[in-house]
Amino acid sequence: MVLQPRHGYRAGTDPVLLAAAVSAKTGQSVLELGCGVGVASLCLGARVAGLDLHGVERLADYADIARWNASANGIGLSVTTADLTELPAELRERSFDHVIANPPYFGAADGTAAADRGREAAQREATPLACWIDVALRRLRPGGVLTVIQRADRLPDLLEAIGRRAGDIRVLPLAGRAGQSAGRVILQARKESRAPFRLLASFVLHAGSTHKGDHDNYSAAAAAVLRHGAALPMGTDAPGCKGAGPEIKTS
Repeated sequence: MVLQPRHGYRAGTDPVLLAAAVSAKTGQSVLELGCGVGVASLCLGARVAGLDLHGVERLADYADIARWNASANGIGLSVTTADLTELPAELRERSFDHVIANPPYFGAADGTAAADRGREAAQREATPLACWIDVALRRLRPGGVLTVIQRADRLPDLLEAIGRRAGDIRVLPLAGRAGQSAGRVILQARKESRAPFRLLASFVLHAGSTHKGDHDNYSAAAAAVLRHGAALPMGTDAPGCKGAGPEIKTS
């Protein structure tokens, strides 16, 4: 079970998909930037036992909920209340095997600001996307892996921010239905690698060509990830450990 605010930003499928893409192994360390109430880290911790999980969240009330969720689910997630641009010394002095992030999808000038501060912080960037990537790469050990979920039209921004600091870049397009363009992408990159770029086949989220009935209509592959904790196919040879993730509820 994962508690979330009744009013404000509540996690959907994005952090679950993000967690499913991470090929972490028991004993490795993981840092989540902008962890919110902890959904991505907790889903990852439910799928892969024995991880050293750390989260950073700027909003104190969301960070408090993340700590409660970690305790309630018996998952060892340490949450630091801080802006990712001003990490405390204990995090700046560490290197991690994995850094994961679900940065806001919209730029500071896009659309109308949300009335709720939690929703606004989650959806509209106060910190530029390039800064998220820079902080993430700095916190990775050599050979460590960055995993990010973002809007598909911001893929060029992600690639520009990474530059030549990482390679073995794998991009998984997330398409709503077969034959549709991807609306989101999951990008992975390995720090200091020079392996070539790979564009993976689209992962289709919904079955059929149209939505039928009052239900989620997930494809079999998406249901395996979202309901049963399966790993996403990111073109790695890491074992696809399975295990049910925490149930998400509102408080």
